[in-house]
Amino acid sequence: MKIAVTGRVGQVVTSLIERGAAAGYEVVALGRPELDLADPASVAKALECAVPDVIVSAAAYTAVDKAENESEIAHAINGAGAGAVAQAAKRLSVPLIHISTDYVFDGTLDRPYRESDLTNPSGVYGISKLAGEQAVLATYADNSVILRVAWVYSPYGGNFVKTMLRLAGDRDEVSVVADQVGNPTSALAIADAILQVATNMVADSSPALRGLFHMTAQGEGSWADLAEAVFAASAVRGGPSATVRRIGTGDYPTPASRPANSRLDSGLIAQVHNVTLPDWRVSLSDVMDRLQPAAR
Repeated sequence: MKIAVTGRVGQVVTSLIERGAAAGYEVVALGRPELDLADPASVAKALECAVPDVIVSAAAYTAVDKAENESEIAHAINGAGAGAVAQAAKRLSVPLIHISTDYVFDGTLDRPYRESDLTNPSGVYGISKLAGEQAVLATYADNSVILRVAWVYSPYGGNFVKTMLRLAGDRDEVSVVADQVGNPTSALAIADAILQVATNMVADSSPALRGLFHMTAQGEGSWADLAEAVFAASAVRGGPSATVRRIGTGDYPTPASRPANSRLDSGLIAQVHNVTLPDWRVSLSDVMDRLQPAAR
């Protein structure tokens, strides 16, 4: 199976290339200048030239805070760009898997969010990603899957886990927000799940396999919980560690607001696609083994 994925260097893209190769899939990463989400013509041409069996729409504008001042480009990439990918997939008549986010919710619910819950993004990034979901569904709902993921980390790129390790190398105490809760999710686990969903979609055209799904790791925790787990795992491996000072969201103001509750209920994708991601602490251990191999 040949999978074309939008983007070249993102955490999910890089993980998908790695996991796809290991599982015997051909994964072709398409990015600028050949494929530019702000240029719909380039999207169509690049994907048509790739001749894929499945398209994974993973590229996005992800600078959450910066988006508050760059609304136009965020919407062009995350909204119209996602729609352009869906249009290309429709012309090629191949399944589409689109990656979205927990930021489509405002985080005020007192339980994990289900796919049927009302969206209400509170910032430009979330609004633009929701626009992307809507564009995909309006264009190609009969052969698309939207996967909402959250709190992504991996051995690749910039992410919270790597930031914590860097900070622990410079200081003995790190202040981390403790009143935002979510499901820390490894991009490597996301990639494995994408491959499973892609395989299911190619093998079976049933409408039941299409639609909107939440897909995060099992278990939950706050950013402070994740930081403490990172430092504990690092210490065991002989790496840098620090004490976590638990603070509130108000103690760490940012241009864009973050959902206090980013927990997503992943029961539906387990039922429909037989996909269940590992507990986040298990996946974190695997990523830490990659980040600190010499200390294993």
